[in-house]
Amino acid sequence: MPWSLRYEGGTLVLDGCDAADLPEGVVWDPRIQRGRCLAALYAKLVLTARDRKIPLEDRTRQYEKLDTLRPLTLRSPRGYQSEAVAAWSGARNQGVIVLPTGAGKSFVAELAILHAKRSTLVVVPTLDLLSQWYGNLRRAFGEERIGALGGGAHDIRPITVATYDSVFIHIEKYGDRFGLVVWDECHHLPAAGYAHAASALIAPYRLGLTATPERTDNAHERYPELIGEVVYRKEIPELAGDFLAPYTTEVITVSLSDAERERYDALRKQYRDFLEQNHIRIRSPEDWQSFIRTASRSKAGRAAHKAHMECKRIVQGGERKLQMVSDLIAEEWGRRTIVFTNDNATAMRISRALLLPCITHHTDVKERRHWIDAFTAGSVTVLVTSRVLNEGVDIPEAEVAIVVSGTSTVRESVQRLGRILRPRAGKQARLYELVAENTGETFTSERRREHAAF
Repeated sequence: MPWSLRYEGGTLVLDGCDAADLPEGVVWDPRIQRGRCLAALYAKLVLTARDRKIPLEDRTRQYEKLDTLRPLTLRSPRGYQSEAVAAWSGARNQGVIVLPTGAGKSFVAELAILHAKRSTLVVVPTLDLLSQWYGNLRRAFGEERIGALGGGAHDIRPITVATYDSVFIHIEKYGDRFGLVVWDECHHLPAAGYAHAASALIAPYRLGLTATPERTDNAHERYPELIGEVVYRKEIPELAGDFLAPYTTEVITVSLSDAERERYDALRKQYRDFLEQNHIRIRSPEDWQSFIRTASRSKAGRAAHKAHMECKRIVQGGERKLQMVSDLIAEEWGRRTIVFTNDNATAMRISRALLLPCITHHTDVKERRHWIDAFTAGSVTVLVTSRVLNEGVDIPEAEVAIVVSGTSTVRESVQRLGRILRPRAGKQARLYELVAENTGETFTSERRREHAAF
């Protein structure tokens, strides 16, 4: 008996099977007496029908074949870019490609689009990236083929760039419209809402791009079901000097002032005493949540939490760190420099003290664009930011990074290094990391440098 397959609100409905003969992943729906499964299993069902030699009426696919798709300009891919696409193609056109920031992941996506020749959805986490991808793809394939979804735009075309949030909102309407989906910065994808969107797309061609695939919550283990396995990987040291700018990193230990040290030690003791009295050890995000719950129940607990936050403030923005930032900017004067902090307050303090432009998540789009354009042009040579420039913006002119403070995650550290690795003739990138001496920041620094790049 032939099968009939159709798309219905983010899922697939399979007619022609009975409950005893369902393909793997398809469940029997007694309400409609049909099989039902996630839309992401579309390719698997088509292949299963082919393997079993079962005729298939495919009423699902609404995407186009782009047989006439050609690039407007011919570029020769680098060896590793060709290898990456070949590995992805060899994995039945599904999987994650891991390449450092600056290694040309967007061009890899263009090669994959040319290989698939199917209607394509490129999904990005930010509006800045939407604008960048939209411009790049228009230059590559012509403006008449490229659409955008997000940031006020709603223009669906054969190749459409969309934000993660917009795909989540419109998935049931457009889940059958694309044969290839490219998830940029795909480490965001395992988040619950975004993972649902991935499951509701029928796209048989799936590509994930990231420089930092691992997540601290281990949700990267969901890649195989959402996109595919990691099929190709190159790290920063493998490409530095040839395809990325050569670089150096330097950890600078900075002491606290006498007043800061006295205050820090007292607050740290208050926090540690509370942990010991309540038999709490902080080794994971779950342990931290346990501390928050316990601390919220008593005045002493709330005071311990406040003490911990004050310790972080002292460590992240100490007086001598501020002086060191000033010294390093003077030492690297004339070279495009990004100063990274972990919090807005420290970023604004540095900005006010040194009269430097600052970008935080509160900075509106026009002002952010103004400062990035000025930085690109060279009329501004130093930008201060909290965490908003970690990813999602292309600043190839950046040469120096000064990390004043950050989280313990390897991803953030690699992303910040990646901001300065876009290659340019004669460029020598340099990353400075400032660490407060004899504080918890020493451990934080060691954790975030657990990567081959360092």
